[in-house]
Amino acid sequence: MPEPLAASSSVDPTEVARFSALAAEFWDPRGRMRMLHRINPIRLSFIRDHACRRFDRDSGRLDCLSGLRILDIGCGGGLLSEPLARLGASVVGADPSSSNIEVARRHAAETGLAVDYRASTAEALAGAGEIFDLVLAMEVVEHVSDVRAFIGSCAAMVRPNGLMIAATINRTIKSFALAIVGAEYVLGWLPRGTHRWDKLVTPNELEAAMERAGLRFVDLKGLIYDLLADAWKLSNDIDVNYMVAAERRD
Repeated sequence: MPEPLAASSSVDPTEVARFSALAAEFWDPRGRMRMLHRINPIRLSFIRDHACRRFDRDSGRLDCLSGLRILDIGCGGGLLSEPLARLGASVVGADPSSSNIEVARRHAAETGLAVDYRASTAEALAGAGEIFDLVLAMEVVEHVSDVRAFIGSCAAMVRPNGLMIAATINRTIKSFALAIVGAEYVLGWLPRGTHRWDKLVTPNELEAAMERAGLRFVDLKGLIYDLLADAWKLSNDIDVNYMVAAERRD
């Protein structure tokens, strides 16, 4: 049985302030959020394919997510919320940063997309009884103050037979070398200080938190950067970046 939800928020104010300061750059593909733009296609296809398999949809249709209610928690400026809406989903994009939400709302208005953006937290939404077919936590768990509480709140919003998908960074020596030293300090792919190694989450830790919350892993894939192709791709190497899909079987 899932454990009771924690009453306190898992939001880390320091992390919120860091990303709020970058809000204006979310939609600049050459700015400090450029790696999110580069990784977006592979994470979108992972989400689409799992959602279509789970809910018996044709992934080749342009409206393949039509009728599905999706929560993009920690949505930032809406880089993932918008393409999900284009695929037909009813998307709630939530972020504790009002600056990020303002950027997301403005961009959606400019592109004519209907996304329900909210300056809110996982705990607040779960406490309000919100339920979704699919809950996404993409590049979020490494930035919260309490992973177990955060996952518990997210899982509580997954409907029976629904899915939760998360993307994060493993806590390994390799991830320290590549995701922090390499990406932030040598190559400048990310702003310095974006990640703290001690806050990174291993797949075993994430799986344990999800299991306590009533979810079960159905897929685990790594993401690696292919220098020759100059593109991100899925891999069995989970030493650095990885994504998981988990189901609720109630």
